[in-house]
Amino acid sequence: MGIFDFVKAVGNKLGLGDDEPPSTEAVKKELESHRLGTDKVDVAVQGDKVVLKGEVEDQSVFEKAIVAVGNTLGIAKVDADELKVKQQAAGAPAKEPVFHTVQKGDNLWKIAEKHYGKGKGTKHTLIFEANKPMLKDPDKIYPGQVLRIPELAEG
Repeated sequence: MGIFDFVKAVGNKLGLGDDEPPSTEAVKKELESHRLGTDKVDVAVQGDKVVLKGEVEDQSVFEKAIVAVGNTLGIAKVDADELKVKQQAAGAPAKEPVFHTVQKGDNLWKIAEKHYGKGKGTKHTLIFEANKPMLKDPDKIYPGQVLRIPELAEG
């Protein structure tokens, strides 16, 4: 599916030193702590890049796994080329995830209007729900954090 960029200098601190990338074990433990259903996912840390391999149940878990490990201090890239989505319609191409890197002054309302259009700020709750359990409070987002932006349902 691709390689996704993150801000290396922000995120959850998993390691002991500020300059040390987190260990593979620490990143795997962080991913498992969110209980996303990633038990069939292998994690490898290569410098400032995390490689995810294996299979997840659906597109939502795929995107949440990327965000969960990418928003880790010391991680600049997540390679998900070998992470497969199990419940993909036969022959259907995988959807390209939509992510948003939080900027200074952003809040979920502004992010919703940016991605869904003016007057759609009320859809900010969809963004919050799409980023649970990594987000625990809709008012606690920070610059450099990457959020997944779910598609709006038609209708």
